[in-house]
Amino acid sequence: MRNGKGLYVFKNGARYEGEWRHAMKYGIGQMTYPDGSRYEGDWRHDLKHGFGAYYYPNGDIYEGAWFKGKRHGLGTYFYAEHQIKFMGTWVDGAIEGPGQIMYPRVRYHGSWYKGIPKGPGCFVFDTNCMQHGFYLLTKDPDFEELGEGEEEKDDKHKDKLEEGEEEIEIDETLGKIAVWHARNITAYMAEFLPPEPVPLPVHDSLPSLVEESVLTDVLRFEPPSMSGEEGGDDNDSWLLHRQQFLEEAEQKE
Repeated sequence: MRNGKGLYVFKNGARYEGEWRHAMKYGIGQMTYPDGSRYEGDWRHDLKHGFGAYYYPNGDIYEGAWFKGKRHGLGTYFYAEHQIKFMGTWVDGAIEGPGQIMYPRVRYHGSWYKGIPKGPGCFVFDTNCMQHGFYLLTKDPDFEELGEGEEEKDDKHKDKLEEGEEEIEIDETLGKIAVWHARNITAYMAEFLPPEPVPLPVHDSLPSLVEESVLTDVLRFEPPSMSGEEGGDDNDSWLLHRQQFLEEAEQKE
């Protein structure tokens, strides 16, 4: 049985070097995956848990808190191709709560819900001014409507709910996009910034992560994919779209 420090090479070419407990990755260690990505940090029961950094083959880096194998808590994600960084909180693998996106010359401060910006926020420019506004979830014109068969299923689901069965939580972001509505521009004042991200308390049998370790146009926002873990790349097309939008606005000035 593997206990203590050691190196293990898997059949698929992956390598783990670090601490073991009862034949499980437990403690501090480094895992290198067949695609060249690697994780360095804390482990619990064979899962990324605690604080650690994940390095992707395309140069992207996530550094921050993990819980049971998922991003959870404070962290930063660096998008290498576009030199953009997001700082904020994740909940169960998705961006949620206060955060900020840092572009080469612009920063956005606001809040996210299930990976989509929502509610009031502000853009801060290097010209020492800030634009205030809010993100509103609106219907995505490209979202496919329910087909005839799917509508029947939806009606049956509603009938069951009327009969007293437990209601399933509805995802309010489904078929929606976040649209930026600008309000006013002011000089930069720190007191106008939204709240900063804070560590998330974790109530679980495992140790707590806290204890352990100016644009008047409408801007559409497409959330990044969180499916790039261990072998895939996050979809950062929304970041490129945002960057191009800001560059075009600067050229108009």
